[in-house]
Amino acid sequence: MTVEGFPYYIEFRHVYKTFDRPILVDSNFYIPAGETVAIIGRSGVGKSVTLGHIMGFLKPDEGRVIVGNRDITFFDEAELRTVRKKVTMVFQSGALFDSLTVAENILFSLELREDYDEQNKEDVVDGLLEMVDLLPYKDSYPADLSTGHRRAVAIARALAAQPECILYDEPTTMVDPIMANHLATLMLRLKMQLRLTSVVVTHDIELMRKVADRVVFLSDGKVAYFGPVDGLEQSSDELIQEFLRLDRIS
Repeated sequence: MTVEGFPYYIEFRHVYKTFDRPILVDSNFYIPAGETVAIIGRSGVGKSVTLGHIMGFLKPDEGRVIVGNRDITFFDEAELRTVRKKVTMVFQSGALFDSLTVAENILFSLELREDYDEQNKEDVVDGLLEMVDLLPYKDSYPADLSTGHRRAVAIARALAAQPECILYDEPTTMVDPIMANHLATLMLRLKMQLRLTSVVVTHDIELMRKVADRVVFLSDGKVAYFGPVDGLEQSSDELIQEFLRLDRIS
């Protein structure tokens, strides 16, 4: 139990969110520090909205959102900035700066770090690029890279901030199967080496099986399943079984 009284690094407690329709309905799940949870389900069921709540971009209509063992539900923007120093997000687009090289994109995350001199920063950039198997591309520009390689650069840039937690938004969408497997292997390696708390929003069942400790299956805004990955196959929920069946067909 932490000083703040919240035992899990991330936790949703009876979270509701409505826009033009209910998006999250009594959402409950938790992520212990160091674990990886995959959030899966069809499009429009609230996966990205869940990430928005974890980052503090959205606030619940009801319920509590715990991040970093703290209740951030009513945090103001200044308080949320302290959370975002520990929790970073790899966006589906990569969100790289097109006018900067790969190395410069990663260096951007280090500019505000006072604990590194210029040589340290260059060494860190090279080390991160080596970690994600992209050191030969350090002087390339994002436009010269494939979608998968841009995502790997985005992961390296996220790691430069030395986060406690990393959020992945559809990391293998719109990449070929070989690159999807490469990204999954990279994420698994980072999980084993760095022991970061991770949340992976994905449609990719193989990615889920490879990297996740637990899975949250969202259906119509509700958590239809939360538990070990292996238990998903045994779920009696018809929507879950249909989702898995369609994945096997595809």
